[in-house]
Amino acid sequence: MRVLVTGGSGFIGTNLMQHLRDAGAEALNVDWNPPLDPGQRNTWRELDLMDGQALVAVLAEFRPTHVVHLAARTDTEEQQDINAYIQNHEGTRRLLEALRTCPTVERLIVTSTQFVCEAGYQPKDDLDFKPFTLYGETKRLTELAVREAAPDCTWTIIRPTTIWGPWSLRYRDVMFKVMRKGLYFHPSRRKVVRSYGYVGNVVWQIDRILRLPAERMHGRVFYVGDPPFDLRTWVEAVSRALTGRPVRYIPTWMVRGLALTGDVLKAVGLPFPITSGRFRSMTSDYITPMDRTIEALGPAPYSMEQGVKAMVDWYDAGSERIVHPVRKVVGHA
Repeated sequence: MRVLVTGGSGFIGTNLMQHLRDAGAEALNVDWNPPLDPGQRNTWRELDLMDGQALVAVLAEFRPTHVVHLAARTDTEEQQDINAYIQNHEGTRRLLEALRTCPTVERLIVTSTQFVCEAGYQPKDDLDFKPFTLYGETKRLTELAVREAAPDCTWTIIRPTTIWGPWSLRYRDVMFKVMRKGLYFHPSRRKVVRSYGYVGNVVWQIDRILRLPAERMHGRVFYVGDPPFDLRTWVEAVSRALTGRPVRYIPTWMVRGLALTGDVLKAVGLPFPITSGRFRSMTSDYITPMDRTIEALGPAPYSMEQGVKAMVDWYDAGSERIVHPVRKVVGHA
């Protein structure tokens, strides 16, 4: 199996590249950023997804049998200009065009997101969308682009939930530092059910999609992650692993006030551990339909406790030396 991974330098991609290498697959990461893991530089090729000619050239040279398309801008910060995310939908279109020139490709996985439907909305079918951010809208366009292109291979769309684990700089910077200093407080003890996913289980699910019989994977859409759970269970597990202590809880109204302060500080470029968006994430149910994924792929192998241990071990093993990639300006050509 020769696997081309777009966006393999990011959080999920770094874990996937390691998984593929451990499984004995030949894998190449194409990304405009260098890998988060310096040990993966020998399997990285610098490439801008918007450069169609470069895509054709690397496909002709590497001749992949499998392609996993992860490359995307994944934040939800931009609220006005959809072209700020142009590499998501237009970049996918250019990849799909380039794939027409590569007859060796047997399998294709294209990454969407759970945010093609807002929290609380349960889609009736795979074409039932209700995005609530520009990022989610670009992923809706990404899914439609795959269907319009009708690739001449077995294709599958995946919708990651909220993914956590080693190499997540977001959790390293936003949550872990605050929790380790004893400054983390959780808003109320109310049960909030969320769809999260340990990255080790997600890359296992991706690997299963690449290997299971084609007729069972073709044209399917799968949410990837773990079954929904009470968010407090996960937060408590992380707190005990990081600090040896349970989480401290404070009234919801107090956290809401801190979140508004965070919004103001964020607007002037000052970091703050909580904003209104993070507050909503911590206090709102967000349940995605995982039953179909588990039925098709089987139960994922790692428990929450195993995942938390792996993440904390990574955090304590020099993660502070990892530098955030620099966001590049994307051309609109």
